[in-house]
Amino acid sequence: MKPPHIPLNQITALQPVCLRSTVPEQYSDANGHMNIRWYIVLFDDAGDTLHNWMGVTPEYHAAHHTGTMDLEHHIHYLNEVLPGETVAVYVRLVGHSAKRLHYLMFLVNETRGNLAAIFECINAFADLEKRKTAPWPAETAARIAAATAEHHQLDWAAPVSGSMQA
Repeated sequence: MKPPHIPLNQITALQPVCLRSTVPEQYSDANGHMNIRWYIVLFDDAGDTLHNWMGVTPEYHAAHHTGTMDLEHHIHYLNEVLPGETVAVYVRLVGHSAKRLHYLMFLVNETRGNLAAIFECINAFADLEKRKTAPWPAETAARIAAATAEHHQLDWAAPVSGSMQA
């Protein structure tokens, strides 16, 4: 099911930008557009920025033997992206629990001025010594809660798939 139209100015108001990149020629497939595998790469790289903002940086993880793990994904491919085009990724937090975060990422094709894809994800904090999910650190949990509450105040509905929740 195609998500509702969301004006770009509402998406680009979500700050910070988690990633901005020019799509390299190597991302092209036999159809001449960006292959689906590279969407995951872009969203994953944007996730690093999100996690850094949340306070769970590579240094934090190394010091505490922790990490984050994606548990579930859903992607809406809306408009093709061609090599050489500039894209940006914006994030909207949808929900959370003690151990999980439910969020959306919006891949905006800045060259064409359209929304190219929506990535929906359930992400979890993990104790890598036990190899199990664990509660978010208190400071991170507070940031998540505050940002989620802020995003719930937006005047447009989050285009969730309905198949996931934190």
